[in-house]
Amino acid sequence: MAEAERIIGTPDTPDADRDGQETAGTDGTAAETGRPRGKRRVAVLFAVAAFAYALDLISKMIVVAKLEHHEPIEIIGDWLRFEAIRNAGAAFGFGEAFTVIFTVIAASVIVVIIRLARKLYSLPWAIALGMLLGGALGNLTDRIFRSPGVFQGAVVDFIAPKHFAVFNLADSAIVCGGILIVLLSFRGLDPDGTVHKD
Repeated sequence: MAEAERIIGTPDTPDADRDGQETAGTDGTAAETGRPRGKRRVAVLFAVAAFAYALDLISKMIVVAKLEHHEPIEIIGDWLRFEAIRNAGAAFGFGEAFTVIFTVIAASVIVVIIRLARKLYSLPWAIALGMLLGGALGNLTDRIFRSPGVFQGAVVDFIAPKHFAVFNLADSAIVCGGILIVLLSFRGLDPDGTVHKD
C-alpha cells in the first residue's frame, strides 16, 4: 500500500508543488516549468495508447473478415501461424467463466492509468503506461462489443506460436508495457521523473 501511494502520490505530497514552478537551467536561464513538461509526457502516453489501440483494432477487423472460419495461415512453418480464435477467458484460455471479472479488471487498469497520468513526468513511464492503456482498451472493446453480449464478449486472438498461447496485439502491448514498468521500478525511476533508492 505504501509503495502504491509513493508511485501514485497524494495531493499533499511535495511533488504536487512542482507544477508551475521554474528551475534554473545550467546556462542561468529559467528551465521549462513542471506543468508543460508534464503535459508533454501525458501527450506521449495517449499517443502511444492510441497507436497500440488502433493497431489492435485494425488487426482484429482484418482477422475477423479474412481469417475467421478459414484455415490457419503459416507464417514460419508450423512455428508461427495466424489462427483466429475467440477467447472468453484470460491468457491460455484460463477463466472463461469469469469474463465479466476480466472486463472489470481491464476497466480498473484504465482508471488507474488515467489517475496516474496527472503526475507523469517520465518519458519511459509514459511509453510503458501508454502500451498498457492501449492494450487494455483493445481487449476491453472486445469484451463490450463482441458476442455473446455486453461485458461478456470473447476477445479475438490470432497470433499462434508453436507450444504457446494464442494472443493478439493488445496482449503484446500489455506484456511489453508490464516488462518495461518492472525494469523502470528496478532502476528506481518513478512516474514523476524522480529516482529513488530503497
